[in-house]
Amino acid sequence: MHGLRVGNGFDVHRFAPGRDLILGGIKIDHPLGLEGHSDADVLVHSIIDSLLGPSGLGDIGRLFPDTDPAYKNISSIYLLGQVYARLRERGFMVVNTDSIVICEKPKIAQYADMIRQNISSAMNNEVPVDAISVKGKTAERLGFTGRGEGIAVYTVTLLSRG
Repeated sequence: MHGLRVGNGFDVHRFAPGRDLILGGIKIDHPLGLEGHSDADVLVHSIIDSLLGPSGLGDIGRLFPDTDPAYKNISSIYLLGQVYARLRERGFMVVNTDSIVICEKPKIAQYADMIRQNISSAMNNEVPVDAISVKGKTAERLGFTGRGEGIAVYTVTLLSRG
């Protein structure tokens, strides 16, 4: 099968005390981390789901269930590398990926280049940094993200095969 496939990803995690905030595999300077079974990297989780859907590989919860102790506190950027390897085995290539990180704080812009490089590295540097977009947006103090209760991320990814 040849052609292009579009994938969407979405994830959300609430803030939690006593944890590091990890976004794109990078430790972010923030007083709260995110609640979750793994490292709760909401950005990478969204990217993973945007890769899995169009490749026919399911979703992050099926591959890495939060009921499995093997994934307790696991690095999500490591999981991204595992998913990317499965995509490549099936003949898929990532054309580009575009994520919107929705939160009032922390501000994402100062970390975006490091995050993009880290995501590229997790995909064996086969996806160039300029094909990876990470943008921060606020919710104008509306909803749970606007109240500073957590972070939401939307991702769109284009895959090619053939």
